[in-house]
Parts: sequence; C-alpha cells; structure tokens
Amino acid sequence: MNLFRLNILIAAGGSLALLLGAFAFQHIGGLAPCHLCLLQRWPHAAAILIGAATLALGNRMLGWLGAATALTTAGIGGYHTGVERGWWEGPTTCTSGGATSLSADDFFEKVINAPLIRCDEVAWQMLGLSMASWNMVISLILVIFWVRAARS
Repeated sequence: MNLFRLNILIAAGGSLALLLGAFAFQHIGGLAPCHLCLLQRWPHAAAILIGAATLALGNRMLGWLGAATALTTAGIGGYHTGVERGWWEGPTTCTSGGATSLSADDFFEKVINAPLIRCDEVAWQMLGLSMASWNMVISLILVIFWVRAARS
C-alpha cells in the first residue's frame, strides 16, 4: 500500500472511528448529545465521504478538502470546550443563556421546547478532557494525515 492511500485511510478512518464512538456513547452509553456535539459530527461524515472519493478517484487535491473538514470539527470542538469551561457563552439554544424580555407565555413555551442537553456541562471526560476536547485534539492529528496525503 502506498503512503497516499495509507494517509487517506488513517484520516478518513479516524473520522469514522470518532463518529462511531460518538454514536456508541449516545446509543450504548446513554449520553445524549447537545447541539454543539451534533455539529461536530457533520464534518466527520463529510470527511468519510471525501476519503472514499479520494481513494476512488486518486485525486490528491481532495486531501485539502479533507483537511478543511477535520479543521472544521476541531474548531467546533475547541469552541465547545470553551463553552464547557465557561471561557465564553455558547449558543442560547443549549446553554443557560441570559435574561430576556419575554412574555410569560413565550417564556413558558421556550422552557417547554428547550433542549434537555446543555452544551455548557461536561457529560464525560477522560484525563481532564471532555469529548469535545478529545474531538479537537484527535481531529487536529487527522489534519496532519490529510495534509500528508494531499502533499504526497
């Protein structure tokens, strides 16, 4: 196997492993994903498709697109990590948010329809890093393999 194919397999396979891990935590471990967790999954799905297309077509330039998807999910993971650690506020769709001037009926409706999973709470961690942090770290490593494939 040549180095180009190996790098693509590692990069796309890494995204597949992270995506399968996220689904396992959700469906086997019972950890429902928050809004930001779900956003981190989409670039991994794209990376898997890009990896398959890159292998099928042999087009090394697609490696740059794969690197962009890995950087995207790493960026979302970094943002999510900051939300979890309280460095900045997250989207109002999944954090405690600030006070608003809603009517009582609108407020009640918002509370009833609010997501149950908050983005600013760590559901699981290992070695002091949350799933979002691990996604960021591993995705940055995957960027290296995508770039190596694109440059080979």
